Amino acid sequence: MSTPKFNSNFLNKAVQLLQDARSKVVHTINQVMVYTYYEIGRMIVEEEQNGKERAGYGKQLLKELSKVLSKEFGKGFSVDNLENMRRFYLTYGKSETLSRISSKTISATTSRKSKQVEFALSWSHYLKLMRIDDENERKFYEIEAGKNNWSVRELDRQYDAALYTRLTLSRDKKGVQKLSEKGLVLEIPKDAIKDPYILEFIGLPERSSYSESDLEQGIIDKLEHFLLELGTGFTFVARQKRISFDDKHFRIDLVFYNRILKCFILIDLKIGELKHQDIGQMQMYVNYYDRQIKLEEENKTIGLILCQNKSEAVVQYTLPENNEQIFASKYKTILPSKEDLKLLIKEPE
Repeated sequence: MSTPKFNSNFLNKAVQLLQDARSKVVHTINQVMVYTYYEIGRMIVEEEQNGKERAGYGKQLLKELSKVLSKEFGKGFSVDNLENMRRFYLTYGKSETLSRISSKTISATTSRKSKQVEFALSWSHYLKLMRIDDENERKFYEIEAGKNNWSVRELDRQYDAALYTRLTLSRDKKGVQKLSEKGLVLEIPKDAIKDPYILEFIGLPERSSYSESDLEQGIIDKLEHFLLELGTGFTFVARQKRISFDDKHFRIDLVFYNRILKCFILIDLKIGELKHQDIGQMQMYVNYYDRQIKLEEENKTIGLILCQNKSEAVVQYTLPENNEQIFASKYKTILPSKEDLKLLIKEPE
């Protein structure tokens, strides 16, 4: 007897339904857990305030609470973990943001007032976030982690790569404040550009004898990581995209599309110092895409040249004063310290 063939669409829908349900359960558990830890932190702080006239009261309180909760619920309630819950409340108790991205809200009622507190991320995310001292920086990473569904590992990587620092140093005070309130919002082409780009995930040593094709292959091999480094809304289109006219053939290293800006982004990779000819070549690529490829309803093409070194003067005088399409950024294949990164961004040309 032959085995009957079943509708694959039906089977896939059943699998997807269960996967969605499992994801929602995990999300709900995370929300409830974080909210509970927030409330425990609040209770600890308020109890400490009630007994503040007694020396060492807070330390003894945590020890006693740890003993009771560990006996009742098992692991997870060490003195250190309870201290994290206390710190969590002190960090976020007066915060106005606490993950506004979340579509669901949990009411946290205190003895003084009732406030709406939203938890979009996991406890592991908040353990990382509350160790960021600068409130604006912490808000930015919280918003971006929720908006882009970053894992804790990716949050660590973006923080270590100083994403906030790289973005703020190219913005005025108003722009920096906007980052902490809304995260990275793409409104004009320049919003999508970073300088430098950190490509340590490729695995190439800094200033070694690798070629442009090695760099390109490294990016393709780690495309998911590169898309995260590029930012929100990017999708991969092609590598070594061939364009031809007048019996001449050219190849664009990488082509992406940004769904938010609604435009193509062409990327050329350069080893060593950026030359004015490189900028002219990118201008030709951008003009070709604008005139031959993009649709009428799409926005103008963006050209990005990634290079090891550049002279701002060369970039400035090669491009028109009102340039909004061609950009040149440095890239680093190792992860610099935040101090080195600040020096790199601010170093004189």
